[in-house]
Amino acid sequence: MTTVEARAGERAFGANGYNQDSSPDAGDERMPARILIVEDDPDTAQLVRLYLCRDGHEVLTAADGVKGLALAREESPDLIVLDLMLPGLDGIEICRELRGYSNVPIIMVTARVEEDDRLAGLELGADDYITKPFSPRELAARVKAVLRRTAMEANARSPAVLKLGGVSLDFPKRAARVEHRPVALTRTEFDILAVLMRSPGRVFSRDEIIDRVFGDDFEGFDRTIDTHVSNLRRKLQVRPDSPRYIKTAYGVGYRFDA
Repeated sequence: MTTVEARAGERAFGANGYNQDSSPDAGDERMPARILIVEDDPDTAQLVRLYLCRDGHEVLTAADGVKGLALAREESPDLIVLDLMLPGLDGIEICRELRGYSNVPIIMVTARVEEDDRLAGLELGADDYITKPFSPRELAARVKAVLRRTAMEANARSPAVLKLGGVSLDFPKRAARVEHRPVALTRTEFDILAVLMRSPGRVFSRDEIIDRVFGDDFEGFDRTIDTHVSNLRRKLQVRPDSPRYIKTAYGVGYRFDA
């Protein structure tokens, strides 16, 4: 992938060149996620990656359809930015394949302007589309909107009681039990445990946990999460030095193992 000069971060891109635009606002609301970009133009992919990384996302890239589909299967991204015209396997085929087993949000990117082309992706299950040329700032905003909508829909579908292994969370009662014994958790401890249990096996960084539990109201240090996790371990198991449920991914963050 070629290197894009720093000033490119303040430009919009399109099928035939760049147009002037402004860079993201530093104070924008952030919702960190793992995002896969499937785009065969290296400059476009790099610029989109730059903007999404500035919003705190973990970004994966693929330059052709075959690799893009493979990464989607292996990495389980939270959202896919998918170009329509790709070598090897086009965006329509990738979208059709993904919808056979996954509801991952997809934003389709296309240089085509005909309505039929845009509708084809939406009918196959794409959540949104954007046409080239476009502003990376607009794409970042669409990513944020789709992630927010997806999170709201997921929460609406969430069960009243979540059980994994020997741990259960009763959301209406805000109550936790471990091996059938009640455990008194603070609001923050309950919310952190809920974040981890809703995606078992996935590693969450401290910043991701802060964003999902506190949002914009957090004014402390990210290491505060370590203290809350330590308290959770002490309450969930007999030996905090050998945790069963909440595991550390050293240098990255925490995950829940049932």
